[in-house]
Amino acid sequence: MPIYAYKCESCGFAKDVLQKISDAPLTDCPACGASAFKKQLTAAGFQLKGSGWYATDFKGGGAPAAGTATAPSEAKPAESAPAEPAANGCGGSCSCH
Repeated sequence: MPIYAYKCESCGFAKDVLQKISDAPLTDCPACGASAFKKQLTAAGFQLKGSGWYATDFKGGGAPAAGTATAPSEAKPAESAPAEPAANGCGGSCSCH
């Protein structure tokens, strides 16, 4: 069952209440009795654990974790023709360089 945060708009009393999703929201403040007890919007309170997709794809600031992708510095360089032809006039097409 979820825990809902309530706060009285009249006296400022705040309380966390364990309720079913299907339960009607509380309206009467237990401290002052006013019908100004309102449900608050709060952040979800859960933590993912284990070695699932979130740990490899999003853990650590959104960048892929180490070992999941090849970094540009680790990538195999593309083979290219030599910048200058060899002095013997082969034009770089032989295995002499």
